Amino acid sequence: MPKPLPQFTGLSAFPLTPADEAGRVETDALQALVARIVDGKADSIGLLGSTGIYAYLSREERQRAVTAAVEAAGGKIPVIAGIGAIRTDAVQALARDAAKAGADALLLAPVSYTPLKEEEVFQHYATVAATTDLPLAIYNNPSTTHFTFSEHLIARLSKIETIQAVKMPVAKDLDFTGELLRLREKTPENFAIGYSGDWHCAEALLAGADTWYSVIGGLFPHASAALTKAAREKDAAETARIDAMFEPLWALFRAHGSLRVIYAAVNLLGLSKTQPPRPLLPLPDTLLPEIEKAIAALPER
Repeated sequence: MPKPLPQFTGLSAFPLTPADEAGRVETDALQALVARIVDGKADSIGLLGSTGIYAYLSREERQRAVTAAVEAAGGKIPVIAGIGAIRTDAVQALARDAAKAGADALLLAPVSYTPLKEEEVFQHYATVAATTDLPLAIYNNPSTTHFTFSEHLIARLSKIETIQAVKMPVAKDLDFTGELLRLREKTPENFAIGYSGDWHCAEALLAGADTWYSVIGGLFPHASAALTKAAREKDAAETARIDAMFEPLWALFRAHGSLRVIYAAVNLLGLSKTQPPRPLLPLPDTLLPEIEKAIAALPER
């Protein structure tokens, strides 16, 4: 039986992309975060996702980020490069850049200003998928793109040879089991189905999801890898125990947005002094003790 590619299974850890006020990537800080992920035994690096502020970086800086991350990963785990942009030709250029820099796979969100129709998204993906030989994951992130992939569209795209995975948002009514069953009935056996939305991903993995696309894994990979392992082994008790350690961070994510919390946590750990790209603002100092307490609940710092 064909299996999903290793790039798209297990824990995919999404680090910040540290950058200065002008949007220039701080490659030393990025490589330190990547090295932390490699050491933490994640299964892949999700570079330039939403946590990696891809939408705020120029093409040149995105290529510098991919080059730096690939160098730091050293072939030990695959690097999945986000390539979302408004224009199809711009995405094609980013795909070629990522391939040239040594990325192992691509992740594409249907970024747009004008709301997209299903056929437009299909043609967008089909065109980009033909640009390189790299495997491509669908990035279904309606909270940022305002486009929701129908199951029919995912099934149609999964028939394109290089489109090998989907990164899903939290399932409606938390029915991960039902959604996974429906999607697997409509997609090839080797098509990987994973989820984001950190505070529900233990449930998704216990239901049989292939991948956890993880914000927190980009900063705390050891604990995230342990949670992933327990859930994929269907050890519900151990999964619940580890997930409970993360709950203070999940509460902060829900209240303030994961990106802002991760910026604060990275700075509290002394891994970078970077701030969110404007117009995003850092969290107020009054919240830092709560974030410190949440970090202290984890077995790694």
